[in-house]
Amino acid sequence: MKWRRLNGTPLGGDIIKQVEQTIITEHNAGHRLKVCIGTDSQVKGEVIEFATVIVFLREKRGGFMFISNSQIRGSMSIRERMIQEVSKSVQIAYDLCKLLDRYNVELEVHADINTDPEFESNSALKDAMGYILGMGFVFKAKPDAFASSSCADKVV
Repeated sequence: MKWRRLNGTPLGGDIIKQVEQTIITEHNAGHRLKVCIGTDSQVKGEVIEFATVIVFLREKRGGFMFISNSQIRGSMSIRERMIQEVSKSVQIAYDLCKLLDRYNVELEVHADINTDPEFESNSALKDAMGYILGMGFVFKAKPDAFASSSCADKVV
């Protein structure tokens, strides 16, 4: 996966090393961090575009994010697409969890899934929640899942 900052600046090298350097820099600046990971998608014709974000929240000091975009050709149901989004987020969370534990940084995985049964995405709620919680991560869904429903939504 290729990662970039919101301003478009590419992040070179391994994302784990980039995240570690970011944590060290932020800790040295006196900031306490929390990391939220989320993915959103949009169907554009025969292509499904995904955006995965790693959001760094500085306690009482704002935040910033790293972004990775990807595409899949073909079609899938809304439920399949929601689970694919969750899968992308869980993979990044899994890759980063040991590093974040080492630096005592909280981690949340956000799913762009509505908790209201009136919405189509709700069909994937139980599966997504079980997947994320089963992996040992903190789970957030709409309206609390800002990493996926706000941050990733803006860059997909």
